[in-house]
Amino acid sequence: MESAKKCKEVQAVIFDWAGTTVDYGCFAPVQAFVEIFKIRGIDITIEEAREPMGLLKMDHIRELLKINRISKLWISKYGKEPDEIELRSLYKDFEALLFKVLKENAKPIPGVIELVSRLRQQGIKIGSTTGYTREMINVVKEEAEKWGYHPDSIVASNEVPAGRPAPWMCFQTAMNLQMYPLSKIVKVGDTISDIKEGISAGMWSVAVLKGGSEIGLSETEINDMDPYDLQKRMKHAENRFLNAGADFVIDEIGDLLEIIDRINYRLTEKKDIFIV
Repeated sequence: MESAKKCKEVQAVIFDWAGTTVDYGCFAPVQAFVEIFKIRGIDITIEEAREPMGLLKMDHIRELLKINRISKLWISKYGKEPDEIELRSLYKDFEALLFKVLKENAKPIPGVIELVSRLRQQGIKIGSTTGYTREMINVVKEEAEKWGYHPDSIVASNEVPAGRPAPWMCFQTAMNLQMYPLSKIVKVGDTISDIKEGISAGMWSVAVLKGGSEIGLSETEINDMDPYDLQKRMKHAENRFLNAGADFVIDEIGDLLEIIDRINYRLTEKKDIFIV
């Protein structure tokens, strides 16, 4: 009876990396995006740099160039829209800058190690997907392992036909973990593209606020922030996630355990209610 019940519950959780399980505030890529435009005489804001967060990094740069204000600044300075050669030049500079800061931004977010341990005690597999390339995530992975974080599967955005919001990384993770149906897998992330990835894959989608890119604050900044202002900022982010289709939004990563319980209840209630 216990094993029959177990097969109805959550079998795996697929986490994002930066801003979800490591790199509190998701700062490693942000400064690199800002800098590659700055060296070309164009100042983009932190908010603009974060807007497409979670995508394959080449796609991220493409989306930045589509932002109306940035597009106008580029055309004003260079007299034309950027072509593929300029896009690749931007990406090359981004990679060089990012690799310099990946190691120092690979520390697990508070609560992650304990959460993963608890999930594994429940027999839940740990997968992960990322907007980083395999070369980038290998650097982060090696450093994160020193702190005790090592998911059962890692799939990078350049290893599948397309990155987020397409479902391919999630599908590949499910195959790596040998877990199905997808309705018993939970996708957790800190960006809109994470949520859309989970939805596209037919999985439960959970958004995390504190530590993530949508909030975009360091742990110190969050602790020092006026509680009213912080709550207002978190509510705004929560609404964005819910409007994007998130099944649940949690304040911080450790809150996922309660969500797993709620999902398990919803997975089992309809079938179990008729058992006498």
